[in-house]
Amino acid sequence: MNWKEIRGNWVLIPRNPIGIIHFLGGAFVATLPHLTYRWLLENLAEQGYLIIATPFVNTLDHIAIAKSVLLKFEYTLLSLQDSGELRKLYLPVYGVGHSMGCKLHLLIGSLFSVQRAGNILISFNNFAANEAIPLVEQLNSQLDIEFEFTPTPAQTNQIVEDSYQIRRNLLIRFKKDNLDQSASLRITLQELFPDMVTTKTLSGNHTTPLGQDVKWQPGSSFSPFDALGQWLKQEVYRDLNQLKQVMLFWLNPLS
Repeated sequence: MNWKEIRGNWVLIPRNPIGIIHFLGGAFVATLPHLTYRWLLENLAEQGYLIIATPFVNTLDHIAIAKSVLLKFEYTLLSLQDSGELRKLYLPVYGVGHSMGCKLHLLIGSLFSVQRAGNILISFNNFAANEAIPLVEQLNSQLDIEFEFTPTPAQTNQIVEDSYQIRRNLLIRFKKDNLDQSASLRITLQELFPDMVTTKTLSGNHTTPLGQDVKWQPGSSFSPFDALGQWLKQEVYRDLNQLKQVMLFWLNPLS
């Protein structure tokens, strides 16, 4: 499988897809998701999931971003169907987001009419602009103007509480993630959809989903340096593989 750029999205098409994943990454790594999240997305594709990863540039208007990435996704899906690259009439669609990507999927599932079999929300955070972007705090103090995301964190929480439509959700947090705000989101979603929200706490940190394949080739004789390299590779793979397995089991519990 090779990545294709289609209508502004990066797409991986397995031979016989069993589902579609719309992937949205974190605020500052979302411009090249096929590179920054390559290992995770390619492994999901190997298990039969068609990947549509939508790049975006972070601005203060998160509703506009949510609308833009949804339109790009829908245009790409139509393009795949029109070209015959996607032959099945119906496949379940799952939203998968990391960090800010979670907020966008929550807005999409609240403000727009979409059909989703479920959402996987990894390392959700909902920071104010001055917490997420250090420069904003300086501008606010120097210009005496309040720059803030639209919607604000409080408004986002209210939108989800009032209008979120996606019933089945998996929330994933990592033990060493100081940026994660999944706890309050879990309470909101469980009030909306009792018994439809799964939460998992895994080893790793906020950047674990960005882990990449570590190509380590030992020398002609296995040295202590080679042993260290193999250990580092195992550590990276341990957290990534755990994340992958939890996601795959939730996507298809009967597999």
